[in-house]
Amino acid sequence: QVQLVESGGGLVQAGGSLSLSCAASGRTFSSYCMGWFRQAPGKEREFVAVISPTGGITYYADSVKGRFTISRDNAKNIVDLQMNRLKPEDTGVYYCGQGRVMGPEKCFVDYWGQGTQVTVSS
Repeated sequence: QVQLVESGGGLVQAGGSLSLSCAASGRTFSSYCMGWFRQAPGKEREFVAVISPTGGITYYADSVKGRFTISRDNAKNIVDLQMNRLKPEDTGVYYCGQGRVMGPEKCFVDYWGQGTQVTVSS
């Protein structure tokens, strides 16, 4: 049974920071790519960041480049998302995903976390 458990969401003022964490279990963590996605009210879920199985490669959506950092600790089976200089448009439900590497910068997510709310006030 694969399980992804998120933590760290909350309310923060614009310009502030939050750090999200996702703890994974159920299969060999270091064999899978990990990603973060978000969904604002009335919008489709969008890609935020992804990291390769061993952490050597990361990729970010243009909207968060320079502000967000994805990292993983394969000894602890966790993936984090450090979010700095937050903007109101960053508001949404953030989801952790785990998937298979299908090619360069291609992570096919087959398991998702429950989501955690991030609200950035102006």
